[in-house]
Amino acid sequence: MIFNAFERMVAMRYLRARRQEGFISVIAGFSLLGIALGVATLIIVMAVMNGFRAELLGRVLGLNGHLNVYNMRGGPLPDFDILAGKLRNTPGVDNVTPTVEGQALVSVRGAASGAVIRGVRPEDFRVRPTLAKNIIRGSAEEFGEDRIAIGSRMAQRLGLSVGDQITLIAPQGNVTAFGTVPRMRSYPIGAIFDVGMFEYDNSFIFLPLEEAQAFFRTGDAVTSLEVFVSEPMQIAAARAAVQSVVAGEGRVVDWQQSNASFFTALQVERNVMFLILSLIIMVAAFNIISSLIMLVKDKGRDIAILRTMGATRGMVMRIFFLSGASVGVTGTLLGLALGVSFALNIESIRQVIQGLTGTNLFNAEIYFLSHLPAKIDWSEVVQVTLMALGLSFAATIYPSWRAARLDPVEALRYE
Repeated sequence: MIFNAFERMVAMRYLRARRQEGFISVIAGFSLLGIALGVATLIIVMAVMNGFRAELLGRVLGLNGHLNVYNMRGGPLPDFDILAGKLRNTPGVDNVTPTVEGQALVSVRGAASGAVIRGVRPEDFRVRPTLAKNIIRGSAEEFGEDRIAIGSRMAQRLGLSVGDQITLIAPQGNVTAFGTVPRMRSYPIGAIFDVGMFEYDNSFIFLPLEEAQAFFRTGDAVTSLEVFVSEPMQIAAARAAVQSVVAGEGRVVDWQQSNASFFTALQVERNVMFLILSLIIMVAAFNIISSLIMLVKDKGRDIAILRTMGATRGMVMRIFFLSGASVGVTGTLLGLALGVSFALNIESIRQVIQGLTGTNLFNAEIYFLSHLPAKIDWSEVVQVTLMALGLSFAATIYPSWRAARLDPVEALRYE
């Protein structure tokens, strides 16, 4: 073994400081606590950031096409079924959904608000898992003909339920001799969905494709083709394949281009949080240096006696290295257990705290999601653990080296 029984025994005795050395022990305790809190906080924050990214990515990619094909010259896309058929035969493409999208004003019992209207075929609506599996009232089968689907937040805000009528007012009105008259149409609600993302649940309305074409006056054309691929994370290869099919007929925009600023901001925030929280561990490592230097100063006489009894410089260095490393290893393991346990149960902990305090700790209107997500990346956990151990070990090297270099004669001269 690297450390023999004598070295382990002396190192552990130094960690159990007596009354006159209590201040050193307090500093070592704070060092251990600092490392534990630093490791736990870093693991928790990284898990929450990963959870945010995964949840948002899942919602965005589940409701929007991984690739969108638009008309090269702008405006609606004619002969879309022919192009959609070509795209469905492209390797890597799972599904193609013709879509009509626009904005409209929603009017219900005198209350009005804006909404994003998306027209899709009923069969495409039912095979999209993010929508079909999150119907909370009504059913996906009731979406069709003139029956529409709205988000749960919008239904709650406007006091709507399945079977109620909702009036949509188009942005382009009818031009008459007396001016422009608003175009409006009422639709019964066939389904209410809750995908867990505030933006979609609060402002999206799905219409059958033919109703949306009539409402927005696109004729037999659509505004875009939503292309879903089997490997959305490898979007560059899929984009190249789709681009070769639609060359000259359409313009391709992938999900990374559509949401570039959003996901870039998430990545930057994640990196900055990692850097800032790593400083907590670094500060705790400096506390280990402080406590060890004070311990070496206090144990100068003991070191001298050990040296005169035959202890080598290597033994003295290993004794103090073990003392400091024990604090770092214990703090790291404690922080690892605390951080992983907290991250695995973070939503339950949030619910308990909200129940005790009566406050909303995670407002869906601000954070876009209806629950607090956490996804542990075990490679990051290993990285954080190794970093904490590395800093702890590095912090013990200089004080241990100072203890080994102590001259026994000088230490005992004034004793």
